[in-house]
Amino acid sequence: MRYIRYAILALIAIVLISVSLANRDVVTLRLVPEALAGLLGVTWAISLPLFIVVLGGVALGLIVGFIWEWLREHKHRREVSTKTRELDKLEREVKHLKRGSREEKDEVLALLD
Repeated sequence: MRYIRYAILALIAIVLISVSLANRDVVTLRLVPEALAGLLGVTWAISLPLFIVVLGGVALGLIVGFIWEWLREHKHRREVSTKTRELDKLEREVKHLKRGSREEKDEVLALLD
């Protein structure tokens, strides 16, 4: 199974490297259109290779997706922690009750334990 994982990772790496080598042309990213930038008097632009723009977009999308999912699952994690605390409390109570029943020296209950 480990070799299959390594093979898939190697395949992904080869694809990413080939996409990067094929898209080395420089592109200009602008925050606002040129006409609006002329009105504002500011030009927010940066020139980057296309593969950086594409891979950066993919990375940004993954990060936003992970954060979104983490926030969405908050209610489930809260419920699990509440149930875990309740389970621990009940287990402590059962141990306490079992310990108390042994101290009473009741023969019937001692046999059941």
